[in-house]
Amino acid sequence: GDQKWVGYSISGSSWQQRQKLCHRLYAMDVKIRIVGKKKSNGGDQKWLEDAYSVYEKRLTPSGLKVETVWHKNDEDLLKNVNADVGKGHAVVYLDPAIGKSCTSEKFSASMYRWLTEGGSRLSFVIGGADGLPPELKTAAASGRALSLSELTFTHQFARTLLMEQIYRATEIKKGSGYHK
Repeated sequence: GDQKWVGYSISGSSWQQRQKLCHRLYAMDVKIRIVGKKKSNGGDQKWLEDAYSVYEKRLTPSGLKVETVWHKNDEDLLKNVNADVGKGHAVVYLDPAIGKSCTSEKFSASMYRWLTEGGSRLSFVIGGADGLPPELKTAAASGRALSLSELTFTHQFARTLLMEQIYRATEIKKGSGYHK
């Protein structure tokens, strides 16, 4: 028989139409939690914001919404990460010393697994200039920890690099030619 989700019949629709409907009904939300200030005046960080925006726009049709939440200090970051954990969201801590690096294919598989585990809600946590606060380093050591590289990046650069990998993960899952 016909499957119905929230009053919509989907049996006569194409696969793409069903997928769009499912994304609309079950949107996936990713937060990038980061300590620092968004540089709104451009300056020497404008190129990073421009690059981030490119991937943000490319993600629009995917059903994956990515939002950056800037935190004024470690205490604010800690409070909000703990709130995410309390709501059952999956939380991934970015730390080059504790986290494990992986291929883009493994990142894609992990990201979608984390979204499933977190009820379509996932938070990536990037510390400030001094890295993650000690309380979050402890959580990272016993939980989900990721390293983007053994190299050191500014937290703003790490955010842009993570955004590209999130976009790449969606393209890998779709099987597009973006990831070669």
